[in-house]
Amino acid sequence: MKNADLVRRKDAATPRGVGVMCSFYAERAENAELWDVEGNRYIDFAAGIAVLNTGHRHPRLVAAVRQQMDRFSHTAYQIVPYESYIELAEKINARAVGAFHKKTAFFTTGAEAVENAIKIARAATGRPGVVAFSGGFHGRTLMGMALTGKVVPYKVGFGPFPGDVFHAPYPNSLHGISVQDALLSIQQLFKSDIDPKRVAAIIFEPVQGEGGFNVAPKEFVQGLRAICDEHGILLIADEVQTGFGRTGKLFAMEHFDVAPDLTTMAKSLAGGMPLSAVCGRAEVMDAPAPGGLGGTYAGNPLAVASALAVMDVIEEENLVERGTVLGNRLRDRLDGLRSRVPQIAEVRGMGAMIAVEFQKADGTPDAEFTKQVQSRALERGLLYLSCGVYGNVIRFLFPLTISDSVMDEALAILAETLTA
Repeated sequence: MKNADLVRRKDAATPRGVGVMCSFYAERAENAELWDVEGNRYIDFAAGIAVLNTGHRHPRLVAAVRQQMDRFSHTAYQIVPYESYIELAEKINARAVGAFHKKTAFFTTGAEAVENAIKIARAATGRPGVVAFSGGFHGRTLMGMALTGKVVPYKVGFGPFPGDVFHAPYPNSLHGISVQDALLSIQQLFKSDIDPKRVAAIIFEPVQGEGGFNVAPKEFVQGLRAICDEHGILLIADEVQTGFGRTGKLFAMEHFDVAPDLTTMAKSLAGGMPLSAVCGRAEVMDAPAPGGLGGTYAGNPLAVASALAVMDVIEEENLVERGTVLGNRLRDRLDGLRSRVPQIAEVRGMGAMIAVEFQKADGTPDAEFTKQVQSRALERGLLYLSCGVYGNVIRFLFPLTISDSVMDEALAILAETLTA
């Protein structure tokens, strides 16, 4: 089989709206490496968009899924429940941020988790309004698109969107938006667009993913908590991309000394199996009536088995700590290249959630240079993703299980592509 043949078949059989970045097709993968149908090898710094913190095909995950398949593959938890769902909920309740009684419900995708978090917040408060942030990404469903603060490509041609969703600027010192600016903009929303007593929730990413790996300053997160407490608003932390060791903590909210009322999670929760969750204050989670939450595949037993293995692997292999070590190695390499790559405007992130932003000499975003860097790396066998509102940021999402030798190889390729 040739990649070109598959491209032709893809173009004839699938819609262009499902954008595909790579022109090669996966045949097999192991940890941080994958091979295409022609036998070409790639180092995977995309990890299925932050899904593979535990790498491709971790043996513990493979064994857990196989064992569950030997027992049963699906019953629909809402019809015939099973213990593993409860066990995983107990583990997440114990580890998620917040010193209060928590409950967790499982779903299938990150967008589903976000949708249900909004449903839960509205049920608990009796209010309709939601505040989100520019540059944020919360999914491709109608509510997910309404919350997302980036028009192209996510919102183009899909409106109208659900109402009572409002956007405020997210802090970004490189682009001149201070913490005070961001917090004052929320107060301005309360004056010009919606009474705070009609706002159910404020949803934000502790580190924006698609928006460019913008890290929320601690004072911003604490300011959001204060605003929510003042007005009886629920704070939702969208940890779909930041969760499960990516930022040097199991959850990014551990960095801020602030507890959200609800946390959404997905991606690396189940190491490649489709699973998401909403965890939050027990009294808030209990607001929807029986039957108000769920889904046919929500909490699928195969995915739950994989997630339980993920939790064990993260703990036993010290992946939270390793993420910080690997992230520091990457950050040091990028910082060391600044003198040779004037396009580097900023290296930022937390733990292993690192990105580099490129600008032209006049300070404007350099999306073209970003595309060239990404293309050159791919030619050399290193796969990573761009992001950012202006498409001028490269993000690095390597598995936390990557070997030192493969990491060294990838960093060498990165240096070559940036200085070519």
